[in-house]
Amino acid sequence: MIGCGVAGSEYGLRMPFRATVLIMFSLFAARLSALEVGAPAPQITAPDQDGVSVGFHDVYAKGTTLVYFYPKADTPGCTAQACSLRDSFADLHGENLQILGVSRDTPEAQKKFQEKYKLPFTLIADKDGKVAEAFGVPGMMGLPISSRQSFLIKDGKVVWISPKAKTKEHAAEVQAALDSIK
Repeated sequence: MIGCGVAGSEYGLRMPFRATVLIMFSLFAARLSALEVGAPAPQITAPDQDGVSVGFHDVYAKGTTLVYFYPKADTPGCTAQACSLRDSFADLHGENLQILGVSRDTPEAQKKFQEKYKLPFTLIADKDGKVAEAFGVPGMMGLPISSRQSFLIKDGKVVWISPKAKTKEHAAEVQAALDSIK
């Protein structure tokens, strides 16, 4: 029998494939520079749900900004997370909080998601992954953002990070963070 894997390996074809995937993931993850509290907020521009370019610097200038990342629009967890923020929007916005939701979806998918759930905040279409990369949020080669992360930006700096943002309780988590940075 002629094997294509490592000599003497019981894995056959799987070993080279697994090794390739691990190497590719390691190289991609190494490119990401995870933001930390106190770091300057990324100054990036990306299209919103209407295809209009949004300069994050301009949003930051309006007040404290929540930038939250989610894997895919209109999926159960992402919907629960967005609706948590929607349902508490009056209280959060009353604190002068700006909200930007970011996923690898297209502007059209973001628009449908926004309209379907009446989301009162901007959704960013990060199709090329540049926003996720600027914030150090993992996503891999065109795949959705792989983790729910949230960042509060105040005065141009990262003041709070949730490396594993909650879904249904996200608004409460953000409110607690806002209370702690006052």
